[in-house]
Amino acid sequence: MRLSAQTPLPPSVQAPGYDRAAQAAGIVHIGIGAFHRAHQAVYTDDAMNAGDRDWGIIGVSLRSADVAAQLNPQNGLYTVSTRSAAGSELRVIGAVQKVLVAGDERQAVIDAIAAPTTHIVSLTVTEKGYLRRANGSLDLAAAVGNPSLYRFVAAGLAARKAAGLRGVTLLSCDNLADNGAVLRGLMRDYLAAYHPDLSAWFDSECTCPATMIDRIVPATTEADRAAVEATLGARDEGAVVTEGFSQWVVEDDFAGPRPRWEAVGVELVADVAPYETAKLRMLNGAHSALAYIGLGCGHEFVHQAIADPDIRPVIERLMREEAAPTIDAAPGQDLTAYAGNLLDRFANPALNHRLIQIAMDGSQKIPQRWLETLAWHQAREQRCPSLEAAIAAWATFLRSDHPIDDPLADKLREAAAGPDAMERLFGDGGLIASGWRPETSA
Repeated sequence: MRLSAQTPLPPSVQAPGYDRAAQAAGIVHIGIGAFHRAHQAVYTDDAMNAGDRDWGIIGVSLRSADVAAQLNPQNGLYTVSTRSAAGSELRVIGAVQKVLVAGDERQAVIDAIAAPTTHIVSLTVTEKGYLRRANGSLDLAAAVGNPSLYRFVAAGLAARKAAGLRGVTLLSCDNLADNGAVLRGLMRDYLAAYHPDLSAWFDSECTCPATMIDRIVPATTEADRAAVEATLGARDEGAVVTEGFSQWVVEDDFAGPRPRWEAVGVELVADVAPYETAKLRMLNGAHSALAYIGLGCGHEFVHQAIADPDIRPVIERLMREEAAPTIDAAPGQDLTAYAGNLLDRFANPALNHRLIQIAMDGSQKIPQRWLETLAWHQAREQRCPSLEAAIAAWATFLRSDHPIDDPLADKLREAAAGPDAMERLFGDGGLIASGWRPETSA
């Protein structure tokens, strides 16, 4: 039996505390993967549990129909398992109403964005989903293809403008430096090329706040689903597992109504940059280093790699001595405590976070996770032994038998194969654009 609105839940499982059928959809979320379901959808569910109304989420999958097949037969319901060394807690999330597959339901996606009840279009499409060229500009040829977030958002905005509706908040929730400004710039590029009549309206009616998101969400396994079924008494194909920690920092710049997320733990601030930079360079930078160094040492999971006495000092130095000095912390932002907290989170044995999952899309992640820190120190004639070790481990990974899930996979393997690998990857004209130049010993 599949989880559904009719499933009787055990007393230990928290259920939505609001009438789901009475809620309008106020959010369209593009890229409804496990991370969104464990993070933004949970905060929205919390807000509706606290009394907010009409903030249901319509999910959009740009490519795969997998999440639609998981959630639609379950009335959009799914479980979140929060795991720590002390045990596990299970709750059912009710914020998601349905999932649309863009390739099969193009007009339905546009209609959802154009609906008068929609006020926010949020995104978790990963770094590569923004279709940027190496110099950061929009790849217009890729963006005009199907599927593309730009095509759907632009068509939805055009319908809103034609109907005399106000604009929406476009909310990037991806690990991109200055993600709000990046999204706004790329959207402007697309509109200038294909919808010039929308450009001025977009500028005056829509906002793109910056965000910082933080929660570790491993890929769900069959064993995870079996454990949920044993507790729930029903099969949940959309189950997600995560850690207890969760953080969301959002620039308070919305085009219209929004959920009262601040009442359920979201930090609304004037400037997200210090939090975003700390997360990218300390958490994400350390995660990527753990992935490539750990895989090279034969580890499978994050908690195994951080427990390795040869790896942990490298990661701790990366965060405390290499990344932290490059960050202009906000008042009250304790980077020393943050590093200690991250080490504890990495060591959580209840989360089987696979290193190979973190290793995907390295070409898209490494510039903001590693290279900005390296360039900062290089400008001061300083070296970063931990990050240089991570760079070397990535090059070794590219030469290994591990599968490389990356949009530049073939080019990366070719560049990493020769004795001048560092120059071909990071030098002038290399595959990865950066302000850092590799030293011969790197």
